[in-house]
Amino acid sequence: MTGKLKHAIIEKPAEFFKKEPALKHYDSAYANFSWEDYRKEIDWLEEGKLNAGHEATRHCSDKTAIMWEGADGRKKTCSFNKVNAESNKFANALRGLGVQKGERVFLFLPRVPQVHYSFLGTLKAGAIAGTLFSAFGLDALKDRIGHSEASVVVTDTNLKKRIDEVCGNMQVCKDMPALKHVILVDAEDDAGDALSYNKLVGKQSPEFKPEPMGKDDYAFMLYTSGTTGKPKGIVHAHGGIIQQKLSARWVLDLKQDDVYWCTADHGWVTGISYGILGPLANRVPLVLYDGRFDAEKWYSIIQEYKVSVWYTAPTAIRMLMKAGDELPAKHDLSSLRLLYSVGEPLNPEAVEWGLKVFNKPFHDTWWQTETGSILIANYPC
Repeated sequence: MTGKLKHAIIEKPAEFFKKEPALKHYDSAYANFSWEDYRKEIDWLEEGKLNAGHEATRHCSDKTAIMWEGADGRKKTCSFNKVNAESNKFANALRGLGVQKGERVFLFLPRVPQVHYSFLGTLKAGAIAGTLFSAFGLDALKDRIGHSEASVVVTDTNLKKRIDEVCGNMQVCKDMPALKHVILVDAEDDAGDALSYNKLVGKQSPEFKPEPMGKDDYAFMLYTSGTTGKPKGIVHAHGGIIQQKLSARWVLDLKQDDVYWCTADHGWVTGISYGILGPLANRVPLVLYDGRFDAEKWYSIIQEYKVSVWYTAPTAIRMLMKAGDELPAKHDLSSLRLLYSVGEPLNPEAVEWGLKVFNKPFHDTWWQTETGSILIANYPC
């Protein structure tokens, strides 16, 4: 290591921070910490019952919740009121389809706002949400949708072709025997055996009473990569929202006037815990970009949306480094106040590069699909 990292300590005087960190003194916070204090923040629907989808959307206001940009340049802004109403509509749609508590609803979608609406609506209805990478091939889909016994898949017209390849012309799909409904987010009308999201959800009431769930009742699931055998299903409970909300506030230091960008796909646990639940539960606006990696585009997004807290991965950081230091110099990145990394070891060169280019280090976070939230981290203080 060289420079500021030679002792593996980065000195940060008070003027380093644009805002005072939420966690200022770790030892003091640890000594006085009580989970009970933070459970009081939760809207308990009944004695000992909560709902993670409700907790992420109950702060209704006209404040911006999601700033979405598509790969083709289309843009859309959604308020917290909109996210709450649309997720309620989706929950009502599931009820209308006869989806019961504990049934699996899988999302096979690119990064579009309907991911958030349908994910949160599934949780509100008491069903279990599953998320899939849009790049998954046939075997990956068979392993996950088939094994989970998902009864509903939300997808788009293009991605549905892969499901059709798996199922062929069979009335009942041999590899996905529990599948009853396919919902297309980009179809205006029902298409053959698939339902139009707009037609199905659009007619629903924006009011919905969330299903009261026990802390250990299942909320969402993801699958391991399958590098050591068949992918294994990992389920997370509704009670995890307490940790996701708290860690987003303390570790990521999210504040309500931040603009937050988590670059992780929703097929990965980071894209759920800190791409949907954590920021929305803390009433923090988030950026959602549906496009391939492009260094200049990423810097443009930070500049245009005035991103202040940025959560990405070491691979992406190294790709930005490879693109050169001239690109960031052409953009106004002064809105950034905190940078975070997750998913693989963060190499010292990436930390030093962050200091050189952004005048801020990337803070490392460590956790796993199985944990559902951050376990070890370099705090911003």
